Amino acid sequence: MTSPRPETLAKLTPVLTKRWLSPDAWRIGTYERLDGYAALRKALKAHPDDLIQLVKDSGLRGRGGAGFPTGLKWGFIPQGDGKPHYLVVNADEGEPGTCKDLPLMTHDPHSLVEGVIIASYAIRANRAYIYIRGEAVHAARRLRNAVQEAYAKGYLGKNILRSGFDLDLVVHSGAGAYICGEETALLDSLEGFRGQPRLRPPFPATHGLYASPTVVNNVGTIASVPYIVAGGAAWWKSMGTEKSAGPMIYSLSGRIANPGQFECGLGITLRELIELAGGMQPGHNLKFWTPGGSSTPLLTAEHLDVPMDFEGVAAAGSILGTTATQIFSDQDCPVYATYRWLEFYHHESCGKCTPCREGNYWMVRVYRRILAGQGTHEDLDTLLDTCDNVLGRSFCGLGDGATSSVTSSLKYFKQDYLDYIEGRTAPRLSDKQLVGAH
Repeated sequence: MTSPRPETLAKLTPVLTKRWLSPDAWRIGTYERLDGYAALRKALKAHPDDLIQLVKDSGLRGRGGAGFPTGLKWGFIPQGDGKPHYLVVNADEGEPGTCKDLPLMTHDPHSLVEGVIIASYAIRANRAYIYIRGEAVHAARRLRNAVQEAYAKGYLGKNILRSGFDLDLVVHSGAGAYICGEETALLDSLEGFRGQPRLRPPFPATHGLYASPTVVNNVGTIASVPYIVAGGAAWWKSMGTEKSAGPMIYSLSGRIANPGQFECGLGITLRELIELAGGMQPGHNLKFWTPGGSSTPLLTAEHLDVPMDFEGVAAAGSILGTTATQIFSDQDCPVYATYRWLEFYHHESCGKCTPCREGNYWMVRVYRRILAGQGTHEDLDTLLDTCDNVLGRSFCGLGDGATSSVTSSLKYFKQDYLDYIEGRTAPRLSDKQLVGAH
């Protein structure tokens, strides 16, 4: 394990993570001692429209993967329409490699609660929901405790801090479906229906939860709001890049010495992140990596110095996504890694649309053939043709994301596929695992 250089260490910008290591960081007493709920007091003295403008000016973009401007999203909510408005926080983190929201909710749940109150005030919502993944039992327990503490202190409920603003906050545990990370499937699940994506338009901004105006934001997005209110738009924009402002929690896993969360300004490179993580594990050399989880196209060692912001990663042919950076070495097989990811998407497909339901099903079987040493050259054309019929033709982004590792691994590592097909690499799967692949 190597120590980072001082100039690389200086890239760390603990904002959302600054309280994580404090004793009892999840309790309201600790949170208040460390400036907690000060931003709420400041926000409640401002006009809601001014808060929306502040978030627009800060350049905050969604931390859930799409990177849509947050203030712009809030501004879509129609005002004076006579309907109830809702804020829904997407805490259904479940994509392979993604692990930034769960530690935030576990170690500093009050930052999310405070962000929910400020955001709800800005969009004139009197009811908010946090939809958390069902398996995240510990984080949900911490979150519910934080909500109870906030109610007891008068930060939630009627006439918050004598401002005249009322807000009720509900923490709802889902049933563990990855598809519910898609915002409209999440809304259907929250309403008690099967989690499946809705046809859009209409969009959630006008017809969301209970057919009312709704903002759906990621955990990291909403937890950023108190810091922007407290520090100002210019301070937030002093971190990151011109078009990708602020700090980001990068979740590093895989063949590195010290996996974990590293909060840095957007635009840091993978080379610098690996250095912060203590370097590659002994005997391992970088071969491929995902910049934003398994739904983002693979990049290679040639992309070590790509700026990890929304524009930089897109220019390299991938997506920043949730900054779930999975790092693989020359001892890992891109064909097998893609197969395992594809199995996940096949399993998690809701089945609503044919391209995703059938495409992922059959691609998994093609991969099993290849990895069992029974693949053909035609299989590679079949995979690309299937991806072409899934990408852009699926009902939601799950199908699109499933094709990312397939097309990118074939682009960069076609020889690895050929080595299985032509017998230079020993089969990875047995005949027993091959059942149903033909």
